[in-house]
Order: sequence, then structure tokens, then C-alpha cells
Amino acid sequence: MNEGTTRVEAFSDGVFAIAITLLILEIRVPHAGAPGGLWAGLLALWPSYLAFLLSFFVILIMWVNHHELMRLVREVKYPFLFANGAVLLTVTFVPFPTAVLAEHLAAGDARAAVAFYCGTFVVNSLAWGLLLWSILRDRLLHHEVTPDSILRIRRAYMAGPLVYLIATLLALVQPALGLILNASLWLLWVRLCYRTTREA
Repeated sequence: MNEGTTRVEAFSDGVFAIAITLLILEIRVPHAGAPGGLWAGLLALWPSYLAFLLSFFVILIMWVNHHELMRLVREVKYPFLFANGAVLLTVTFVPFPTAVLAEHLAAGDARAAVAFYCGTFVVNSLAWGLLLWSILRDRLLHHEVTPDSILRIRRAYMAGPLVYLIATLLALVQPALGLILNASLWLLWVRLCYRTTREA
């Protein structure tokens, strides 16, 4: 008997929820009596706010894309489960480079911190490619999914790792530009439409 995606989606939703919640734990409350007072302490946390916002929206967009991709899948098979696990592995890792980015963005190690952050999404995007490959290899898509839709998704999944890699290399020279290029991929993932032309 073929198994649908319900359990996979439920488990994945839980992982996404935990990962996105862990991000806020990296923003530390300023110590009482610190030089400059509370306002100065709160303002000094700007790298933490920036890192939190970047990663929050990244994980949110990944969750939306995962939801939309699962809508196209009619059943799951063994390789698919591990490929989905690879995606979730990279999602749960995101809070760590976020914390590194927050800690070092305003310091002398900004280049390394931003490159590490962007490099995380190189690996993440490769995991998404593996998931798509497992879906296409085992023909797990609903029959109404059109070839044009598959081609559009494949192109986006191929472009992602390349742009993230460029952002990582750019961060080693210009951290701000690397971070901007990394965040610009939000537009690709937000605009990626998983709906098929045969849907009413």
C-alpha cells in the first residue's frame, strides 16, 4: 500500500517549528548596570537582530517551499525519507551559523562569519536538490504535475547552490555584499510557483 505524505509533513513541520524557535534564544538580554545603560545595550545587539531576521525569514520561506513541494508528491518511498531528512538536518543547523553571524558580524571576523553563514545554505540547497532528485527518480509526483512545472522547479533548485556559493566567496572579500546576495535568493524561493498549469 502506498503511503502518502501526511506523516512526513507532520514530522517536518515540527522540525521547522523547533528550528525557527531556537533562533530567538540567541538574542541575549543586556546585563543590568552595563556601561551606557539599557538602551545602549539593546542597540549594541543589532547584529543579533539582523541575524535573527535573516534566518527567521529563510526558515519560513523553506517551510513554505517544503509545504508546496509536498503538495505535488502523491506517495513516499524509502530514499525520499532520507533525502527529506537531509533537508531537515540542514534546517536544524541554521541556528548555529546564525549565532556565529550575530557574534562576529560587528567584529574583525565578519568575513569568516558571513562566509560560514552563506556556506550553510550551499549545503542546504544541495539537500533540497537531493530531495527533488529522489522525487523525480522514483516518480512520486502527482500525474497532473506538468513538465513545465518540473522544469521550472529544477532550474530554481540548480541555480540556488551556485548563487549561494558565489555569495560565500563574495563574503570573504565583502561581507555585506555576500550577505545581500545570500538574502536576494528569497526572491527566487518566494516567486517559485509550484502550482501546475492543469490546476483549476
